[in-house]
This record gives sequence, C-alpha cells and structure tokens, in this order.
Amino acid sequence: MRQLTGRRRREFERLAKRHQRDLFNAARRLTRTLSDAEDLSQEALVKAYLSFDQFELGTNFRAWLLKIVTTTHISRCRQQSRQPQTTAWDEGEDAIPREWHKSDSLPPETIVIEQELDEPVQQALAQIPEEFRSTVILCDMFDLSYREIAQVLNIPLGTVRSRISRGRQALAEHLRDYARQRGYL
Repeated sequence: MRQLTGRRRREFERLAKRHQRDLFNAARRLTRTLSDAEDLSQEALVKAYLSFDQFELGTNFRAWLLKIVTTTHISRCRQQSRQPQTTAWDEGEDAIPREWHKSDSLPPETIVIEQELDEPVQQALAQIPEEFRSTVILCDMFDLSYREIAQVLNIPLGTVRSRISRGRQALAEHLRDYARQRGYL
C-alpha cells in the first residue's frame, strides 16, 4: 500500500472530511441501504486515498470523489449480477435482509437522509434504471454540471443530457399521482 507524504496526506484528509457527507449521501442514494452505503463509501475513500497522488490539486475533488464512488458502485453491481444469489436453508431469520427488520433503530444520519425525500420519491427513484438514477442524482441532488457528470461517469455529454431527460421523465411518470395529491399538478 502506498503511503502519502505528510503534507499530501493532510491535504487528502482535509478534502475528504469536507466532502465525506456528499460521498455518503451519494453512496446511500446509489445503494439504497445504510450498510451498503457505508461499505461503498469506505471502499471509495480507500480507493481515493490510494490514488490521491494522481489527483491534481486545485481541480474539483468533490467531482473526483463522486466519480470514484459511482464507478465503484457500478463495478460492484456488475460483479454481483454475474454471481448467483444463494441462501442457506439453515440461516433462518438471518436470511431476512437487515432493512426488513422494523425494530432496528436507525442512526440519526440515516433518518435525516430519508426525511430529505418523501417515501414515494425514494421509491420512484429506486424504480428507475441505474444509469438514469445515477445521472439524475448527480445532477439534481448534488448539483453537478452536465460536464462534471460526463467526467464522473466517463460518458459523452450528449449521453448525460439524454439520461437525465429520460430519468426525469421516468420519475415524473412514477410520481404523477403523488404530484396530484400534493397539488403540484
């Protein structure tokens, strides 16, 4: 494992602390579960630390970090899709996903994140395809420019525009009744 020099390590720590909330929020939105978000954000931070000597100071660290968390998530999804899911018969209650246990108390940061979006909005966001969800999240929740999103996701600018448009249309379809109930339409 490469070690950063003292000054470079302190610079990484300063930048990482400043953007750790954005990193975790992006991971939470991408994974939709607390434990997966914690794992993903931790893995992204380790990757960022290991490659920080390649980061050019003065450029957009937040976009660079969001690119790492997004590409890490995409890699994990691809890897998981190639592996069959199995459950041992003797796991019993442990086979039930943790997020299904209603009695578990949630940490304060999770409660705040989940209160930020109404349940119907969270569900609608979870229902749109990953490629659209990630572009909409980066644009509408993290205020990245289309150019920054293109860099983060390593896709052409036109693809970013298309995915955001299609993602917003899909969200609008899922949220039409909700919008009527709230008086938005």
